Amino acid sequence: MTPPISYWHDSLEPGDALTPRAALPGDRQADVVIVGAGFAGLWTAYYLLKADPARRVVVIDAQTAGFGASGRNGGWAVPEAGSSLDVLDQEGGAGTGAAMMREMYRSVDEIGDVARREGIDCGYAKGGALWLASDAVQLDRLRKRFAMLARHGLGDEYELLDPIKTIARVNATGMHGSIYTPHAAAVHPARLARGIARAVERLGGTVHELTPALRIEGRRVVTPHGAIVADVVVRATEAYTASIEGLERAIVPLGNFMIATEPIADDVWAQIGLANRELFEDTPIFVAYGQRTADGRIAWGGMGAPYWFGSKAPPSPMQAPKIAQKLKSLLIERFPMLKGIEVTHHWGGVLGMTRDMRSTVGFDRATGEAWAGGFGGAGVAPSNAAGRTLADLITGADSALTRFPWVNHRCAPWEPEPLRWIGVNARMAGLRMYEKRQLRQR
Repeated sequence: MTPPISYWHDSLEPGDALTPRAALPGDRQADVVIVGAGFAGLWTAYYLLKADPARRVVVIDAQTAGFGASGRNGGWAVPEAGSSLDVLDQEGGAGTGAAMMREMYRSVDEIGDVARREGIDCGYAKGGALWLASDAVQLDRLRKRFAMLARHGLGDEYELLDPIKTIARVNATGMHGSIYTPHAAAVHPARLARGIARAVERLGGTVHELTPALRIEGRRVVTPHGAIVADVVVRATEAYTASIEGLERAIVPLGNFMIATEPIADDVWAQIGLANRELFEDTPIFVAYGQRTADGRIAWGGMGAPYWFGSKAPPSPMQAPKIAQKLKSLLIERFPMLKGIEVTHHWGGVLGMTRDMRSTVGFDRATGEAWAGGFGGAGVAPSNAAGRTLADLITGADSALTRFPWVNHRCAPWEPEPLRWIGVNARMAGLRMYEKRQLRQR
């Protein structure tokens, strides 16, 4: 039997059998065509239709809604500005970085509001997030991060916790301290993505699955089943962007892997903590992040970041048994009370990274080109802000969203192969060696 794409896809809402929607039946016209049925594309469709239900919005995807990173990630809805706050202030003026972060706080809340309004059972729980330090180097890194946030006027939104206060929230071994923010929520990402797709259809939009975009020719999207001509073409393909002719160097896909445990008994949860389903992240270079799922498991991921030649994403399901075993070992190191726990699922996915490691959202009215991407594995909340921003840009609404520095930011292309493969993998290898040295010193 073929294993599921992920634990999340193996635990969808009752009645969601992952049966693909109909492919594009032939040539057609639209007001807006969105390439990619992940979070960024679906949120854009949702807010465009909320603004004008008569607008002809068509979403296409090479697979199914929520197939990629949007359905496989850690379910971390956390505020990420998509760039250094200092850089954002330099480009947009003093206070711009803080304003973008506050917009991301709003995105975390907006996800919960939409889930309630649209009846999406995605296990939304706003319990906050903890970034943990398990050695002195990591604690120093967290202190610097907290000082940076405070310098930008965000100190009241975060709390630097000592070991005792950290363990009171999550009883993990070796804790030197942590940063906590209440502005974060755990979600079931595949249920959320597929629920937004159904909401788009209820609002009058059309979603065609099994319909890959071969080329984007101005306002025309060419697929194997026909072409769609639209006033606006939105590219929201993130780590799968290289599958479109001519865009091989726009965004590189990096692999990431996760595991999910069997359901954990209540008495063991009483030892672990996470009573409010706080998200938690160990903070080495290659982060390990987790959440307490709505059905009482731990979903835990990280320790990956492989890159494949030619920016080609590997076929699904993605699995790496050695990495899965390392993740399990690290989880038990942090929580010894889980010794003997069974891992029921392990899976992988790809995240998208731009050359300057910045997120970008944009629209060129003259050409009809629009885009969103480069979330670097932290896109659950930012993709909501991106969708709202694109909707305002396309409809011409005057909002603060349209004036943030990520709007119309153009990322330089990655190098051609084989330089791209050599450079990315050399960088990853260097970081792994650095991290291993830190672990040995600890």
